Amino acid sequence: MKKTLYLKFIVAYVAFALAGFILISTLGSQLVQRHLVKTISEQIYREANAIASDSMVRYRAASYNLIHIYDNLSSLAVYQDAQIWMMNQRGEILIDTAQPQPCDTPLALDSFDPLTWGSSYYRTGNFFGYFPDSMLSVIAPITSDMTIKGYIAIHYPMESLYLEREQILAIIHTMFFFLFALSLLILLLFTFVVYRPLRKITIGAEEYSAGHLDYQIPVHSQDEMGYLANTLNYMSGELNNNGEYQRNFIANISHDFRSPLTSIKGYLEAIVDGTIDQESQGKYIQIVLNETARLEKLTESLLTLNNLDVKSRLMNLRAFDINKIIKNTAATFEGTCRNKRISIELILTGEQLYAYADMEQMQQVLYNLLDNAIKFSPNESSITIETTERNERILVSVKDRGTGISKENLPKIWNRFFKEDSSRGKDRKSTGLGLCIVKEIINAHNQNIDVISTEGVGSEFIFSLDKMR
Repeated sequence: MKKTLYLKFIVAYVAFALAGFILISTLGSQLVQRHLVKTISEQIYREANAIASDSMVRYRAASYNLIHIYDNLSSLAVYQDAQIWMMNQRGEILIDTAQPQPCDTPLALDSFDPLTWGSSYYRTGNFFGYFPDSMLSVIAPITSDMTIKGYIAIHYPMESLYLEREQILAIIHTMFFFLFALSLLILLLFTFVVYRPLRKITIGAEEYSAGHLDYQIPVHSQDEMGYLANTLNYMSGELNNNGEYQRNFIANISHDFRSPLTSIKGYLEAIVDGTIDQESQGKYIQIVLNETARLEKLTESLLTLNNLDVKSRLMNLRAFDINKIIKNTAATFEGTCRNKRISIELILTGEQLYAYADMEQMQQVLYNLLDNAIKFSPNESSITIETTERNERILVSVKDRGTGISKENLPKIWNRFFKEDSSRGKDRKSTGLGLCIVKEIINAHNQNIDVISTEGVGSEFIFSLDKMR
């Protein structure tokens, strides 16, 4: 079995892990950095505004008396892990917390112009070419009497922001790998719940395709896989039974055809080569005619079964008088009954009793049941046919006082070509298909047929019909 499905699942699983890792490392890194920039810039901008709004800072900026605020800004810069500047209105640096003391000579910045920032309150870069490395910078104006006296600038190193970003990503990566490891349980669950049962089912399908229909798929779970395995096991069993039935069917039909053909061939060859004299030919020609009639009856029975096996065949359902059909069917056996001195007793409900079914098929059922009853009844016996009504249904009973059927053979009488050795085997005209045809017709009408039989006492067949409403 090719493991393409399992391999595809593994490849998809690994591809998902790699895609997730790459996505976190790229897009996730950008999103984290953007969030940190926004958060830190807002924080230090609020701090810059707070410093710029302090009255002492406004006074010192105006008087250039800076020594007293240097210590405060230096402490705040250490706390913020940032670099704080105090600048005059011309953009010259008066205090730089990175320096050990206030600048004796203000340091001018080339091309300093806070108007270039527009509406943005922060900017990343080297802050007008001053820093060698990238910084996150914010500025807040120091105003007094509606006039800008200077600026407070806070610079946060981007290296520190990158370090913080990597720490957050490290936590995210750790959680990702932890969840990925937990998700291996899904792969394990897939292996035991889906892949292994599916593999067993595939092996079973291969066994069936090789003709081993008795193979049973060893999947016993209560989920869809178990249901599928049970369905395939049932299907294979039915196919195996059907194959066995077909083999038996061919063997039986071959036997039933071969016996009369052998007799016909033997007698005809004997007549042709003169082994049978002319005076005796009439006797053996009659035997040949009987065997021919047997072949004809067998062929007709097979054609009837073939028609019943076609599920798409539509039945001609209509109302008819079942009592009349019984009377007509019994009349067709008058000659046979006279020869065996068998009487047929009819116990019918009412003058007319209308059933709803396929009349021709019901005639076939009655004919086969009555034919069997006469065939296996001794001379000078009686057969009773009775109709009764019960719960909007009609029950028809055909009862004989014949040889009966043994208990072990009773379930087999509906099988095709079955003949009970003790009685039916003596009748060379029997095809073993009569009761099978009866069962097929009754089942096609969604009705039931039962048999009660005792050896040496007789048999009674009872079947139901829908009553016309």
